[in-house]
Amino acid sequence: MSENELGAFLRARREAVTPSEVGLPEGPRRRTPGLRRSELATLSGISVEYLTRLEQGRDRNPSAQVLAALADALRLSGETRLHLGRLLKHTNDHKLLCPAAETPVRQVRPTVQALLDRLDPSPAVLLNRLSEVVACTTGYERLMGPVGLLDEAQPSVLRYVFTDPRARDTYPDWGRVADAQFGMVGFDLARDDPHVSHLAAELALTAGSEFAHRLAAPPKLPVRSGVERLVHPESGELRLAYETLDLPDPDGQRILVHLPGDEATAAALDRLTGRRPGALRAVNG
Repeated sequence: MSENELGAFLRARREAVTPSEVGLPEGPRRRTPGLRRSELATLSGISVEYLTRLEQGRDRNPSAQVLAALADALRLSGETRLHLGRLLKHTNDHKLLCPAAETPVRQVRPTVQALLDRLDPSPAVLLNRLSEVVACTTGYERLMGPVGLLDEAQPSVLRYVFTDPRARDTYPDWGRVADAQFGMVGFDLARDDPHVSHLAAELALTAGSEFAHRLAAPPKLPVRSGVERLVHPESGELRLAYETLDLPDPDGQRILVHLPGDEATAAALDRLTGRRPGALRAVNG
């Protein structure tokens, strides 16, 4: 990172935003073409003194919540938020070199693949501690492919839920699903896992306040089973019971299995996965 790229970026963006864009009066005798520091500080919920330190390069390690608040106040676009995240990453790269924090595994062990093969065509997915899709059954592909979750080269359930606009249509109870997905990484954040922390900082920027306010709240126990509603473009609304199976793996890999939560969903999954009618029975509770 050069002398003060982060501070220069924040100041340039502050001066590029007019008061009217954020609902403030223009007022007379403005010495800056954009927002005053005091105005941006108020909009972001931080002190003028701290914003000054950031812009002057005297503090180069703001929290993810502070950056998310500044990004929201400055009306940053998605691409500009990613650029801001990249500027911050340069100051934190040393944390990713911590030998105790292994790189998240993105391969599936043969025995785990054999287990997924036995579960197929039921919807089941292997996730690592970043909630990235490591492997999945064809049933999962048919369930989640049409809603867009598997579009990326390295699909992530967490990123999909918080940053893909389609997720709001996919999950009618989006808030509950978002809480559950965040909860799965909450304890890794508490253990200061730098890989999870970097992902959280990225999402606080790209997803904004919906992620940032969960990041600022006390960690909760993860929800490992339950029933969620999912709207599928071919099958309509489904009620899916789910169970999380933790693997004896230091990387924290887990298998998430979906089962029909009622008879209508059971019939829909049979059609979707090509099973004979009645192959998947509804699970109550």
